[in-house]
Order: sequence, then C-alpha cells, then structure tokens
Amino acid sequence: MGKSHTWVRAQRRPKRALFLSSPIGLGHARRDVAIAQELRSIHPDLQIDWLAQHPVTRVLADAGESVHPASAWLANESAHIEDESADHDLHAFQAIRRMDEILVSNFMVFNDVVDETYYDLVIGDEAWDVDYFLHENPELKRFAFAWMTDFVGWLPMPAGGDAEAALTADYNAEMLEQRARYRRLRDRSIFVGNPDDIVDESFGPGLPRIREWTEAHYDFAGYVTGFAAPSGQERERVRARLGLEPDALLCVVTVGGSGVGEALLHRAMDAVPLARRVEPRLRFLVVTGPRIEPASLPRRRGAAVRGFVPDLYLTLAACDVAIVQGGLTTCMELTAAQRPFLYVPLENHFEQNFHVRHRLDQYGAGRCIRYAEASDSSALAAALIDELAGTVRYRAVETDGAARAAALLGELI
Repeated sequence: MGKSHTWVRAQRRPKRALFLSSPIGLGHARRDVAIAQELRSIHPDLQIDWLAQHPVTRVLADAGESVHPASAWLANESAHIEDESADHDLHAFQAIRRMDEILVSNFMVFNDVVDETYYDLVIGDEAWDVDYFLHENPELKRFAFAWMTDFVGWLPMPAGGDAEAALTADYNAEMLEQRARYRRLRDRSIFVGNPDDIVDESFGPGLPRIREWTEAHYDFAGYVTGFAAPSGQERERVRARLGLEPDALLCVVTVGGSGVGEALLHRAMDAVPLARRVEPRLRFLVVTGPRIEPASLPRRRGAAVRGFVPDLYLTLAACDVAIVQGGLTTCMELTAAQRPFLYVPLENHFEQNFHVRHRLDQYGAGRCIRYAEASDSSALAAALIDELAGTVRYRAVETDGAARAAALLGELI
C-alpha cells in the first residue's frame, strides 16, 4: 500500500520545463512565448521557467512569464554581438567564433540551474552553448532535451575567401560528427519552417547537402508567427492609436531587438524628407528597440521615434510599407501581414544574406537591397516609393506553427 501511495504522489508532481531563448534578436522570444502558451494548453499544470537575457527578458516580462533568478548571472550575448558590429556590418560567423568565453560561462550557469532543480524538459531555441557542451559532456544530460532552430549550416561569406570556407566546413563537420555519435542526446530537433525553407547548399567539401540532411534529422513545425493575421478593423484601430490621418501612408522602420541596426536607422532618417517630397502623405514611425536610445536619432518632420513597442507585429500589420533589417522574424511578420517592405541584410551576416533571403524568396516577399544602396538617401527613398506603389502577392504564411511545435514538445513531457 505504501509503495502505491508513493507512486500516486510521484504521478501528481507538477511537470517543469526550462526554456532557453536566444537573445540575439527578439524574434526567438516572441515565437517561444507563443509556443509556451500552446504547450500549456496541452499540459495545463506545466510550470515553465525561462533562463534568459536582456532584451528577451523584456518580452517575457510583458507576457507575464517567469524568469529564473539565475538569469542575472548570464553573460550578455547581445552586447558581444553589438561590439562585433560596425556601420551595418556584422561578420556573424566570426562573432560566434569569438564567443567561447561567454558560451562556456553561460553553460556553467545552466548546469548549476539543472543541478539545483529537476526539469522534465529543457527547450533550447538556438541555445548554442547548451547544445554544444551537452554533446561534449553527455553524462550531464538528465532531462528530455529539445533543440529548435530556423536555420541549419554555417555558410562562408565570399569576402572570407578559402580560409572562411574551410572554417565553416570544419564547424559543420564537427556538428555532424556530434550528432552521429550521440543521436539520442537531442530527444527532438525541431526546424521552425518547412523543408523548402532550407538552403540547397552543401555543409562543405565531402559533406552532405544541408536540406537533405536536415530533412532526415529534424521534425518540421512550419513557421511560428505566434499570431493570426490582424483583421482590417484591427489595423484601423492601430492606425487610430498612432494618430494617423485617414489618408496618411505609414512607413515603419525597425531593426529588431539588438543595437546592431543603428546605422540603418540613420540612413532611413536621411531618406524621410526625400520620400515625403515625392509622397507628402507619408508618415514614418521609427522603432529603435530596447538597446538603441531614441534620442540618438535626428529629428525629421513627419517622423516619430519610439523605443520598445509591445506587439510590434500589430504596428507592422497596420503599415503601408516598411524598411527593416534582414532579421527573419520581422520580415516574416511583414510577409504574414502581406505588407510591402525593403530589407537590408547586415553586411557579412551569413544567416541574413543566405538563409533568410532564401526563405523570403520562397514566399516571394520583400525587396532586398544592399547597405551601400541604402546609404544613398535618394536611392533609398526611391526604392521605398517604388515598393509602396507595388502589388503584394506573397505566399501565405501558416498560422499553426506554434501549435505544431508545442505538440512535438508535448510528447516529451
């Protein structure tokens, strides 16, 4: 009888999950919150703790999520990325290579957390430190582990030459070897997207094709927006809150959650008077994000500047055109809302220039321009006016990605 009671008490123990959300951009946070909400609908008693850094913690606070106190001990990855960038140029692969001390430190914080508290499931959305060091130290795994990402494969930038091509191939080969040696370390690998969103490139000489390998080793959730496309009435309510005149045309300028995009914001501000000279009805809303000081930008007639904007996707859905960086989440929010936009990938950022651009091409979404073109304010203004006058016929973005991801995760609890 005693054993039976013990078993019943164990069965009633509340389930716990630890969610790790990459701080490099706010897109991970928005989609992860949506997945967490869907996961709770499957497991209503599930307690989710977040091990996260700024600016992710800002999104989590607004969503009422529980941030683990140990988060205060994490070394800030966004600050490192900002230090590695200059004038809309971020050599993302090299920046990651120079993050070793940060990744080791943050893994040790993570390991202390899971030592202190038992978690049924750990979810790592591009938590590179945890995934790498668990593969190197598989004896430390004592929980179900799910890995999520929206790209697979390090790719060399042409400017890096043969040396960078060799380095990215070496990094890819190490990952492939880890996965082959410890196939069960990840209880689930989830790709946030669909097979045709994966670049059809090779991991490197003598290595598999990226798409073919990913299809064999990942489950696919489809894209995770975390919202249904706003209705026309919702768009009008947002425009009314912004104080727009009925015939005004709204351009939203935003560069995501890191401080990397400040140079592009300045270029956009320089284009404001030129664009308004051609189309006087244009009004600009420039969103700096939580890590760029709004007062650092010049003032322009017809342009309002704000810092962090909660539920930015609603404002993007209410715009008539947008200028954004090449980050996946913002571009896909505009794609889902069927809004015309210009996107300017960071120079030497392999993910934005290859992975994100490939995915947007699959949807027929947005117009990519190089930063050199955006640096010419007259050319940027002309491109904006052209995009504003164009017709949008993007492929529809699925709206059930969060539920599909949660269903895959829920099976592990």
